[in-house]
Amino acid sequence: MCGIFGLILKPGSSYPHKSIAKSIKKIALYSESRGKDSSGVAFRFAAPNNINIIKGDIPVSELLETSKYEENIQNLIREYKNASALQCFGHARLVTNGSQLHEENNQPVIKDNIVIIHNGIVTNVDELWNQNPLLHRKFSIDTEIIPALIRAGLNNGLNTIQASVQTFQQLEGTFSVATMFADSNEFLLATNNGSLYYISNEKDFIFFASERYYLDKLLQQSSFAPFGNTEKVKQLKANDALLINYNSFNLSHFKINEHATEQQTEQAIQPFAINITSVENKKTRKEIVIDPSVYINRANETHLFKLLEFNSTAIKKLKRCTKCLYPETFPFIYFDTAGVCNYCKNYKPKNQHKPISEIMDLVEPYRSKNGEPDCIVPFSGGRDSTFALHIVKNELKLNPIAYTYDWGMVTDLARRNIARTCGKLGVEHIIVSADIHWKRENIRKNINAWLAKPHLGMIPLFMAGDKFFFYYTNVVKKRNNVKLNLYGINHLENTDFKVGFAGIPPDFDKKLIYSMSLQRQAKLFSFVFSQFLQSPGYLNQSLLDSFGSIAARYFIKKEDYFHLFDYYTWDEKEVEKVLQLYNWEKAIDTNTSWRIGDGTAAFYNYIYYTVAGFSEFDTFRSNQIREGMLDRETALKLIEEENRPRYESMRWYLEIVGVDFEKAVRKINAIPKLYQV
Repeated sequence: MCGIFGLILKPGSSYPHKSIAKSIKKIALYSESRGKDSSGVAFRFAAPNNINIIKGDIPVSELLETSKYEENIQNLIREYKNASALQCFGHARLVTNGSQLHEENNQPVIKDNIVIIHNGIVTNVDELWNQNPLLHRKFSIDTEIIPALIRAGLNNGLNTIQASVQTFQQLEGTFSVATMFADSNEFLLATNNGSLYYISNEKDFIFFASERYYLDKLLQQSSFAPFGNTEKVKQLKANDALLINYNSFNLSHFKINEHATEQQTEQAIQPFAINITSVENKKTRKEIVIDPSVYINRANETHLFKLLEFNSTAIKKLKRCTKCLYPETFPFIYFDTAGVCNYCKNYKPKNQHKPISEIMDLVEPYRSKNGEPDCIVPFSGGRDSTFALHIVKNELKLNPIAYTYDWGMVTDLARRNIARTCGKLGVEHIIVSADIHWKRENIRKNINAWLAKPHLGMIPLFMAGDKFFFYYTNVVKKRNNVKLNLYGINHLENTDFKVGFAGIPPDFDKKLIYSMSLQRQAKLFSFVFSQFLQSPGYLNQSLLDSFGSIAARYFIKKEDYFHLFDYYTWDEKEVEKVLQLYNWEKAIDTNTSWRIGDGTAAFYNYIYYTVAGFSEFDTFRSNQIREGMLDRETALKLIEEENRPRYESMRWYLEIVGVDFEKAVRKINAIPKLYQV
């Protein structure tokens, strides 16, 4: 999920030092798109024997401008000119485990004379520490377990390859690592999902990075020309590893999911001293808390928990469709003499069984003939995108790249489920990270503007920032020379009521869940503009983000773009079985597996249910009824549980965007209800 990069040069190489400095900077800046929360760079000096590390809770672009970085890169190049090897590698971090405000949690991580950078999440980290009581845990970050286990293997007489294989076979989740040993002349690259690429003539240099695109761009730079002709960018495939000897530049390729081959043990050297320089962030930075279970103790916040309303008794008295669950408060609803609503009468079944041969024929022209990636699967970490990735890889036999756009609301729960799935499938995962601090500030401003003048039709503005997902899908496709894009969105998730509250009537004939006619778009924009005039707080820095999101959703052309569930029957029981294959984790405050990977859903569904008497769960279950997948009585029981307020998720969401929980909930509770309480 983070970005890793580096360069190793053999002693005696004659590449111009100016090209080296420029190329390292280029590859570091490219990597920043994968994480802007913190960064770090490590340099290895032969005289004196030092490993210097610079890191801090700043983007890598800012770290590169520090005097400490400039001093170290120039000293490294000066030493290289005197016929020493050159080793420099770094990390652009997207925070998962461990706050970025604590220096030890930022990468590179130092443990037992091993310096490591890690892209991914080790999902069984707590179990591994418990299983190895002789190992001492010092940090919160999951990465620490990797060097601890490798060093334990080395101390038990294993060589580097054996110790690495033994370690990696214990890890669950995803990992792509670059590892420097302070007491040997070896450097290790390894990945279990293929998110690691390199350029090398396998004689005297190697550049590596998290994505092929970064190295493709590097090859196009004039600063790289002095490196001479090389073969194309190479990928370390899933479960591949590469051990590099600095002096001989011998590259040993091996598999991490197979028995380790015999290898001559590298002669130990006097350990290099490891020096850490922390770069001070002069801006005020807020701790990035990812998982609500980390800090919320309901027992200590009883007064806040009791603020949440759950008006199920009053809501049960609402008139509902006799076929589905839609209540009389649903926008543009009316009932016939039998009590059946217009949504049911106009519904056209979409989740019909189709032979898998139909989608096989559809994807066949896109299928790679040489094992290269041939499709992008947008991967939110939700249950449908997990299932879609499973089907694409295992049933359609394609070579997908999973792609996530992190706009600041993707929880660590979703990230862990992403890691579990991609790690087990051996699928490369590309994450595009927004400026999370800026995105969350935009959400805060829009929530506060909404609270000043609440209107149910403006709630989708809270989620506007995530619609750049569509724009970056096309970017990722282009960068990886992939045409096909397979979404895991299904029609059962259709929620026309959201724009219905903005005065937009339902479109019963639309073919795609996210489609909207030009006439409806114009009416929606007119409504939003009128709300902006009534609540000036909406006129804030988020406007560029919001309008850009609208353009990304409605105006950007989508080509070679298909929804898996237009061709494959969606079945909740089948989906749940697949989730179990990946030890999929649910949220701590709900039993449902739907809408748990994004911090926003618990908040807006509380508003809809409290004010209007229904939520997304009512629409989802109603669509299942219409498809003949669920009976009405069972659906009613399900929504009573699913509509219960999710305190922990709501508390986390408002805390992370900087909105006062008590004030927000009191304001929501005071909004006139659309039903009698």
